[in-house]
Amino acid sequence: MLTHLDSQGRAHMVDVTDKSVTFREAVAEARVRMLPETLQMIVDGAHPKGDVFAVARIAGIQAAKKTSDLIPLCHPLMLTGVKVELSADGADSVHIVARCKLSGQTGVEMEALTAASVAALTIYDMCKAVDRGMTIENIRLLEKLGGKSGHFKADGQ
Repeated sequence: MLTHLDSQGRAHMVDVTDKSVTFREAVAEARVRMLPETLQMIVDGAHPKGDVFAVARIAGIQAAKKTSDLIPLCHPLMLTGVKVELSADGADSVHIVARCKLSGQTGVEMEALTAASVAALTIYDMCKAVDRGMTIENIRLLEKLGGKSGHFKADGQ
């Protein structure tokens, strides 16, 4: 059931007034593929723009907090925790994992997905001068806890 549509099929923000406040958590991931030389430059801290992982981490955290400004039907949430982890994965990719938490009336899946996406976009922005062929891949929800729909875990997790 698409809850963002009213009885006439028009988009609307879901009313969560009567929903219980519960603990909710979501984990999302993204991957940025790049030339091995680009990844090595990031890992070695040799990028002329500075610490790529640190900037991408901050961008992801900021993005999670601004999700309702970016996605029209998302509720503004009082996140109690946002964690964005970035790591080199193999010779040619960065793996990003974003985790968002709160006690509230609606979930944090979109915040986690937004954090992972914007962290990936930040890596692209910082490194595009040396590697325009980078790709952003596999943005997806890994896990969701809490709320009426319960626990979700992606295949392979």
